[in-house]
Amino acid sequence: MTSLLARLPTLAPGAPGERRGPAAGWLAAATTLAVSVVGLLGLGLALVVVQTLDPDGGLPVGSSARLAGQLWLLAQGGELELPSGPLRLAPLLLTAGVAWGLSRAAGSVVALRELSGPGPLARVLAVVVVLHTAATAALALAVSTPGASVALLRSVLGALVLAVLAGGLGAVRESGAGAGLADRFPGPGRALVRAAVAGTLALAACCTAVVSVALVDDVDGAGRLVSGLGGASAGAAGLVGLSVLLLPNAAAAVMGLAAGPGFLVGAGTFVSTGGVTLGSVPALPLMAALPDTQAVPLLAFLAQALPVVAGLVAGLVLGRRLGDADGGALTAGLWGVVAGVGVGVLCGLWVLVAGGRLGDAGLAEVGAPALATGLSIAAQAGIAAAPAAAVSRWRSRR
Repeated sequence: MTSLLARLPTLAPGAPGERRGPAAGWLAAATTLAVSVVGLLGLGLALVVVQTLDPDGGLPVGSSARLAGQLWLLAQGGELELPSGPLRLAPLLLTAGVAWGLSRAAGSVVALRELSGPGPLARVLAVVVVLHTAATAALALAVSTPGASVALLRSVLGALVLAVLAGGLGAVRESGAGAGLADRFPGPGRALVRAAVAGTLALAACCTAVVSVALVDDVDGAGRLVSGLGGASAGAAGLVGLSVLLLPNAAAAVMGLAAGPGFLVGAGTFVSTGGVTLGSVPALPLMAALPDTQAVPLLAFLAQALPVVAGLVAGLVLGRRLGDADGGALTAGLWGVVAGVGVGVLCGLWVLVAGGRLGDAGLAEVGAPALATGLSIAAQAGIAAAPAAAVSRWRSRR
């Protein structure tokens, strides 16, 4: 986006005294609105295409657009009040897309105008936050219906928090202030952040692989769920697409399984390494990854090693990122414990936003316990990261 804007004659930096393009505030407003418009159009178009697969005609265009808006709100922490109870489960893949768009909206303006300093960055961020929050509030009012009313306050607060975090991250990163901010913390701040993020992403990738293996192992079950809804019909295609959007949520559930506490899919289904309880679950193809019997599957036992793998990755990255003034192997081992704790904090936050509820009755709670999962991963990753960081640091100094 930044390179595209830089090619426009009215936006390119000019010589001193020349009239430059639109002010940073107007650019921030345009890019922020573009995130919602492009995102909603793309999501709505996908739903319209899915509905055309229905031999009975599927939903009309207006209903598809309303459903796209409701998914957009759910992705930002919104809630729908349905006849079966409140629906509050954010499809995190869509959430990540919204966050990336807001980050680029703020970051592209900062990079294009070469802004720096707290004042200009705060003004750009304020425009992004206010405009995105207002657009979300208007969308919530537009898509709310008697059968699926939108919790306005929750939707607005979710959009506000997401815009502040994503937009602030984009602005700070593009301005170069992030490195200076990290250096203000005691110790190797930048190396610790990168190590914690690397360990978290490694754990998320491994958990996603566990979900994929479980789905492949029961591909017949997933096929039955799809064929039971009409094969290539709108219902089947829509639920497959929803399962894809919920893959990060499934990875968060596996984090709970790997850490020890396990995860819930309603009151009747609980999966952990200590036992499995099966109950009624939604007819999503993604649910085919659940165990078929009360016996704990071998894959669940193997998944217990994943927090250690995350700690090893964090330690290796930390040892290689430490500078000459950051001490030797012993110091790196101590900082490795901190990096492992950081992995636990990030994973706990991931699990927290991945959970939710699908109604009032048996599906009132979905996901893994965030606090217990985060503490367990922090302990295991911290223990594994310490020797990995020490060895990596020792090898890098040879």
